[in-house]
Amino acid sequence: MGMSVTISVATEQDAEQIFKLQYLCFQSEAALYGNYRIDPLVQSLDSVREELAADCVYVARLGDEVVGSVRGRVTEDGAAAIGKLCVHPRLQGHGIGARLLRAAEAALEGERGATRFRLHAGHRSEGNLRLYRRVGYETVGTAQGTDGVPMIVLEKQAGTYAVTA
Repeated sequence: MGMSVTISVATEQDAEQIFKLQYLCFQSEAALYGNYRIDPLVQSLDSVREELAADCVYVARLGDEVVGSVRGRVTEDGAAAIGKLCVHPRLQGHGIGARLLRAAEAALEGERGATRFRLHAGHRSEGNLRLYRRVGYETVGTAQGTDGVPMIVLEKQAGTYAVTA
């Protein structure tokens, strides 16, 4: 019998696994843009620890292994900025990313008062954009990442959950 993937709040002890998973998962994004200095690949372990302490962070676990993560925080305008969603390459395509997003959205709305959710995706990241649109996000604009990657900005109102996720 196989194990189930569980979604839970990340703990301080998860920092190193999240850090390593993020580095693994964002290699394909770096290759897509020919830029191995994208923000998730140059983030320090200490910075991940700081986000764990301050932000809303969820992980997907398969046994003791962290196989997915997502982070979010409420910004000054009441929107929740969600980012660094990643799922281990061997487990992508099984709904784990959507489950992580749902968990973060519920906590950001229920515990931190977010009125809407905002995220950024690289303009060539079709798989990510497909997921975000499938769970109810709509394009609201574009931005330039601090790493030089052109980004698409997507949002959805709090309380709207797509049934097809």
